Amino acid sequence: MSCCDLATAGQLGKAGTMASDCEPALNQAEGRNPTLERYLGALREAKNDSEQFAALLLVTKAVKAGDIDAKTRRRIFDAVGFTFPNRLLTTKEAPDGCPDHVLRALGVALLACFCSDPELAAHPQVLNKIPILSTFLTARGDPDDAARRSMIDDTYQCLTAVAGTPRGPRHLIAGGTVSALCQAYLGHGYGFDQALALLVGLLAAAETQCWKEAEPDLLAVLRGLSEDFQKAEDASKFELCQLLPLFLPPTTVPPECLRDLQAGLARILGSKLSSWQRNPALKLAARLAHACGSDWIPAGSSGSKFLALLVNLACVEVRLALEETGSEVKEDVVTACYALMELGIQECTRCEQSLLKEPQKVQLVSIMKEAIGAVIHYLQQVGAEKQKEPFVFASVRILGAWLAEETSSLRKEVCQLLPFLVHYAKTLYEEAEETSDLSQQVANLAISPTTPGPSWPGDALRLLLPGWCHLTVEDGPREILIKEGAPSLLCKYFLQQWELTSPGHDTSVLPDSVEIGLQTCCHIFLNLVVTAPGLIKRDACFTSLMNTLMTSLPALVQQQGRLLLAANVATLGLLMARLLSTSPTLQGTPASRGFFAAAILFLSQSHVARATPGSDQAVLALSPEYEGIWADLQELWFLGMQAFTGCVPLLPWLAPAALRSRWPQELLQLLGSVSPNSVKPEMVAAYQGVLVELARANRLCREAMRLQAGEETASHYRMAALEQCLSEP
Repeated sequence: MSCCDLATAGQLGKAGTMASDCEPALNQAEGRNPTLERYLGALREAKNDSEQFAALLLVTKAVKAGDIDAKTRRRIFDAVGFTFPNRLLTTKEAPDGCPDHVLRALGVALLACFCSDPELAAHPQVLNKIPILSTFLTARGDPDDAARRSMIDDTYQCLTAVAGTPRGPRHLIAGGTVSALCQAYLGHGYGFDQALALLVGLLAAAETQCWKEAEPDLLAVLRGLSEDFQKAEDASKFELCQLLPLFLPPTTVPPECLRDLQAGLARILGSKLSSWQRNPALKLAARLAHACGSDWIPAGSSGSKFLALLVNLACVEVRLALEETGSEVKEDVVTACYALMELGIQECTRCEQSLLKEPQKVQLVSIMKEAIGAVIHYLQQVGAEKQKEPFVFASVRILGAWLAEETSSLRKEVCQLLPFLVHYAKTLYEEAEETSDLSQQVANLAISPTTPGPSWPGDALRLLLPGWCHLTVEDGPREILIKEGAPSLLCKYFLQQWELTSPGHDTSVLPDSVEIGLQTCCHIFLNLVVTAPGLIKRDACFTSLMNTLMTSLPALVQQQGRLLLAANVATLGLLMARLLSTSPTLQGTPASRGFFAAAILFLSQSHVARATPGSDQAVLALSPEYEGIWADLQELWFLGMQAFTGCVPLLPWLAPAALRSRWPQELLQLLGSVSPNSVKPEMVAAYQGVLVELARANRLCREAMRLQAGEETASHYRMAALEQCLSEP
């Protein structure tokens, strides 16, 4: 059998006309082709390779590949099976005068024919050929060789068919196909465009696994695409805008890629474009903003102008899409614009190293205000049937980002929308509580032009917390939030999120947003304690909250790296204890005693005596654990000291408990060991407040303070109230 005959046999499975001097193939609609059936019988009865080759040639001449239906293809498979193609793919000996790749080409052609059947494409005998097929993509050879090109086409047909099966992408990734596709694309040999198309499909189906298995190769492709994008002067740059988001890595984007991408986007967005040209560029910019923040934008005048342009275009797009009643919203584009607006909000509120100058910030805030007005207008039209749609969530997110920084503008519109926001957050919270694992609800939602995954419904409350924290300070918005049941919802949410940090849960895998959300909840509750104390006393949800704070703080104060959360919990609990002092749970129960012991630990460990070179006296200094976060902590600490002071006369058992903890004695000892000049007046006032109330509440406390040179210390620090109290019997 000649090499030419073998090459002809390799055309099985392709569309097109094949030269034949045998009888014409019968129309499939007329029934089975008797000639084909005879040749298939010969295939089944073949006793050696030569007979199989001959029968295969006859089959290929008896039918046009484009006319093979699924049943006929299955009969060919039943006749050939996998054994013969397997041998063709692995053979190292070819007939005299025949290139060694021709036999492999015939084997691949057979597999391509079989893979047209989805069931066969998922067959183990096909899947175990993935590593071999992947090597064909990068094999060297004559680029003009028709048989080699045919084999490459068939290889892509096989791999594409496998990728279309449910578990196909996973098998392809494990078989090294991603790296092979990257190398094939970078080599720009025959079929490199097919390599890119298949890469896009695999990244869309299994992005994380692709990057895990082939990060260096994918980064090389990204570098190539970014460079092409930066240089492109024709319509290909718009096509690259659509491809590039898929090739952005989950980790750090190489700096050279960022430079090329920013330069390419600057040229595109700085030109007059139609929407189909501009929208992919906005989506690419949004993906970069989500992945890198503003790090991909250069500093200086060019960078600030580019950022201002991005935010401007995004705001215009949002207004055009949302203000026109009845128009169809391109949700993927508007969602991308939300991401760019969020970047603008971050840069406008950044005090140090901002890309924007003050006049630019003022201008952008004004433009974003108009766009946020359009978002509010859209949300006011949202019916119950759309509340679980991802785009509504994205719209609530950008509004939450705005409210976190700005609540004074659009106040009337925001207040009108508050009932919807509370209802929306409650709906999604209850849906998540019923149908989803709690850990899914704390996943960080990324605004991107891609379709959100199965983690919906999302955690809308987390997005609204910062804005609500600001609004609960104001009388009007606070009354609306209370009327709509927001405090009760926040209590439930806090208790739910707290469960994620309790023993039995792996806190190391929780995103920072969980702890930040808990802290923000505490801030909201602190606002309500101060501005609406009657609500705390009458709403049963706050009793449940108080119980959780009491049982949780003792363990929390012992945990490394969670001091700020402990400060929030301790201070909130102390303030609430003043309002709920008559509650049975605060009457010296084990839980209440444990809570106050932990609160004393938090308050007492903030400062230490520190020796200073060249001085006989130590100075009062922050303890190491508190020092790094004191800017965020000090207001809570002072408020906690004040709240503890207020609890002492309301809870008769508290002063003896404090005495047993030795806090008053150790506090006086600390003050006596440092220079009075090193203790700031506000610290003196805070310490005196606690010591005076403890001394007034309990005779034994007074005696213990006197034994600790309390009167002398009070005199040194000019604590007149303490000095007078200790002078009394």
